[in-house]
Amino acid sequence: MTDSLQAAALAVRENAHAPYSKFRVGAALEDTGGRVHTGCNVENATYGLTLCAERVAVFKAISEGAREFRRIAIAADTDILTPPCGACRQILWEFCGDIEMVLVNLHGKSETLRLKELFPRAFDASFL
Repeated sequence: MTDSLQAAALAVRENAHAPYSKFRVGAALEDTGGRVHTGCNVENATYGLTLCAERVAVFKAISEGAREFRRIAIAADTDILTPPCGACRQILWEFCGDIEMVLVNLHGKSETLRLKELFPRAFDASFL
């Protein structure tokens, strides 16, 4: 069953700019006020300047004044559900903490987990 957050991630995935990898991803981040901030991956020919959907959603939310988050849905067209990359895990940890994550694909498969399950012993400001 697809909820509205998953539907938003699936819909924004269509806006991805992925001419090189053809790997399109969408993310929908819900803040504690119930607002949804979406993002899609945006590739660059150098790859190093590419931004993932999760980071776009977080940065968009921050730029719109959101500071506390409830959950994120991440959508990709893969049979095995796709978790965030390492850079996105770090950004999610710093800005969202141990957020609930819903991984979803185009075939209706989904899985819900906490960021801590994917990112144990995360580095953050407590180590500085």
